[in-house]
Amino acid sequence: MAGHSHWAGIKHKKGKADKLRSKIFSKLSKEITVAAKLGDKDPSMNPRLRSAIQAARSANMPKDNIDRAINKSSISTELNFESLRYEGFGPEKVAVIVEALTDNKNRTASNIRTVFQKAGGSLGTQGSASHNFKRLGIIKIDKKEASDERVFELAIDSGADECVSNNDFHEIHCQVSQIYNVKKELEKNINNFISTEIGWIPLNSVKISKEKNEDLINFFEILEDDDDIQNVFSNADFNK
Repeated sequence: MAGHSHWAGIKHKKGKADKLRSKIFSKLSKEITVAAKLGDKDPSMNPRLRSAIQAARSANMPKDNIDRAINKSSISTELNFESLRYEGFGPEKVAVIVEALTDNKNRTASNIRTVFQKAGGSLGTQGSASHNFKRLGIIKIDKKEASDERVFELAIDSGADECVSNNDFHEIHCQVSQIYNVKKELEKNINNFISTEIGWIPLNSVKISKEKNEDLINFFEILEDDDDIQNVFSNADFNK
């Protein structure tokens, strides 16, 4: 029985990993399609599309999937996704911002409201949670691309406001309006980017006790499992 249980555990983990990869590819494909539909189909002429493709490559998304997503923007002429933002408070009163890309805002709003309510949280109006955050352009670069000192120099020269390096990647912050100008400058010296996005950095954090970790992580996972949801930001601090 021990062997059987061991295999069941591995199978479950593998299934979860496959499901997660599928979800990530689905969200990346949607962003590529929308970027290609709103702008030029040539990535060199469309910074949003170029960034979406770079993020897809960083996630090891096959080239065929990327090409299909770009082609879909021409085939699906009736495709009409809206970018929407929802704000509220989750378990432990953490501030939460949810970004969605949806073709049915009533469905999305209903689903998100249900997740918040079931977790003991509440969905609020725009501005109810976002005042706890700073909206910034965020560019992530793999540590293998350049040293901390080199990336710091490039960030300053490109017009960025801040550069933070951790164990896995460099994170460059800039004004939202400058993100593609900064990225264009960085591309002269950096070949591979993990992601380029408009994100929300918390101004103050809510420390989460070890006992409450699982509830909160489960809440975030359910949100991110929704196909309409692209990004989830919070001011939860899991550090002990």
